[in-house]
Amino acid sequence: MAFSFSPESGSTVRPYRPEDEPGARELIDADRLPGQPHCTPERLAAARRGPASPAHWAVPARPQISVLADAEDCPHGIIAYLSWTDVHTGVICWVYAHEDPPALRALIGHALGALAHCPQIEAFVGAPPGPLGPGGLPCTHRGATHDALLQSGFTGRCQGCYLHCALPAEPSPAKLVADVFPCDFPPGHRLIIRESAEPVAEAVVSPGPGRTATVYWIETLPTCRRRGLGRKLLSQALALLAEQGATEVALVVNDAPHPDSQAARRLFESLGFTLVDQLWTYQHRRTPSPRGLPREPGVRRQP
Repeated sequence: MAFSFSPESGSTVRPYRPEDEPGARELIDADRLPGQPHCTPERLAAARRGPASPAHWAVPARPQISVLADAEDCPHGIIAYLSWTDVHTGVICWVYAHEDPPALRALIGHALGALAHCPQIEAFVGAPPGPLGPGGLPCTHRGATHDALLQSGFTGRCQGCYLHCALPAEPSPAKLVADVFPCDFPPGHRLIIRESAEPVAEAVVSPGPGRTATVYWIETLPTCRRRGLGRKLLSQALALLAEQGATEVALVVNDAPHPDSQAARRLFESLGFTLVDQLWTYQHRRTPSPRGLPREPGVRRQP
């Protein structure tokens, strides 16, 4: 059922509860991109645990998750945010609300108020594809979220492109040019091409749930480029994923106008990858205020 937030709707922004899980997963799946698996209870639980912190940072608390609930207490929007004890930066990890602009503004305003002690707040910070998203905000598919962030005082920039490839049901055997090793993080496979016992090209790929897969990394030594090694390596990696049951593969490539980024994009497109969307990341700077930001009219907050 469609939902449109309004100040008269009797909606409440409140903490996430275990019984919200089915509604939360439905909200997340509504914005799923091609090649992303459906949100399972396990993936939602992983997202609730939060991102790993750099070694020199204090471990953050679990993300605070808030729900925009209607008058019948059903979730129609959800947002996750966190901050660290030793770094004065807040993060809005993700937000979903069926792309309803007033609901998105209410949730973002709630997070900004909760992070009022942070002079800098980031949103959809660049990262590899994770449990609940492609690693940035797909600004075309989620234009209402993009607009709501800008209207809330964020500035944004494109940090990558999300590409997708459908694998053939019966892929042609690829020439075996790389050694294949198990990889623990991310769980999957590391493929390495060696010359004179030295690695010259490497890829990391990971099969996922729902017959999806991700290419996390592919690189060729600068001195060994323009010899087709990247194409051979990626072809073998895609064939390996198809053999393990994957029917679609996604990856994120840097959108910088650098020759290496453009060459990588051409390589992926030559093997069937197509652009799905640009991924944006956002930043909000302000002078901290003990009173926080004004609340969205009509939204009651529960402690």
